[in-house]
Amino acid sequence: MRTVGCVIFDGVRPFDYAVIGEVWANRESRPGLPAFELRICGPAGARVRLGGGLERVPDFGLDALADCDLVVVPGMERPDEPGDPAVLAALRAAHERGVTLASLCAGAFLLAEAGLLDGRPATTHWAFTDRLARRFPAVDVHPEVLFTGEGGLWTSAGVAAGIDLCLHLVRAAHGERAAAAIARAMVTAPFRSGGQAQFIPSPVPQPTEADDPLARVRTEVLAALDTPWTVRRMAALAVMSERTFARRFTATTGTTPLRWLLDQRILTAQRLLEDTDLPVDTVATRCGFSSAVSLRPPFTTRLGIPPREYRRTFRGRDAGVS
Repeated sequence: MRTVGCVIFDGVRPFDYAVIGEVWANRESRPGLPAFELRICGPAGARVRLGGGLERVPDFGLDALADCDLVVVPGMERPDEPGDPAVLAALRAAHERGVTLASLCAGAFLLAEAGLLDGRPATTHWAFTDRLARRFPAVDVHPEVLFTGEGGLWTSAGVAAGIDLCLHLVRAAHGERAAAAIARAMVTAPFRSGGQAQFIPSPVPQPTEADDPLARVRTEVLAALDTPWTVRRMAALAVMSERTFARRFTATTGTTPLRWLLDQRILTAQRLLEDTDLPVDTVATRCGFSSAVSLRPPFTTRLGIPPREYRRTFRGRDAGVS
């Protein structure tokens, strides 16, 4: 996934446009990352009025989307307005050529208007999910997730969820090391799973880990992933009942304890497969799986390829080469 097209048009949200640039534009301050080509595409020669009074002349016409590896549609400030027919046609043509398409925030409305999300799971900012479902009843709208996708079509919720999706796409194509390096440069969380809740009722943690039993649990679990953790065992560490612990954990993190645990085990397995020569069975047991056989199904479901193939793809690869 080297050539990335960003579609711009009147009303694009500047934040989403900036996120795409931060993730895929080459930076001298990020050595060792893949050499991306970011194409800013729009109606040829037309000055685009972004939100907030900003303007931008696209570097490429819409025809440049056809041979991209990935096309990203930023969110728009007025999702109820009809999309530019030329942009809709270009998105359809890119999809027909097998290009992966992704939208940030209300950009899902454009993919839906192009007819590309019919019968597929999709999401958008929580404030727009009802509107998306009413306007496009053939779309399977998931209002509760950060991002979702299948078959080369991805959508994300608002603001930070767009960053999560972009990092997920980098991780899937170039490995955990590349995604983590970009996240570190952006000073953002390197991993949040797509199924995590869009908003959390109590998002601000306690000031110190010593005062926050849930933070202590997460720290201890991460330090001993090979332990056979259960909700009961984690609740005991927090000195809570299982029900109270599960409720507070979900309210704080946006995901359940066991889903969070599986996410961390898979993420750690990715890192070990990329950065060490440990046998896959050893990687599996260090991450809390009984064997490579038990690691394979959840790993493959999450990443689309089994552990051994993942290692062949990413082990020892310099992010800037291949």
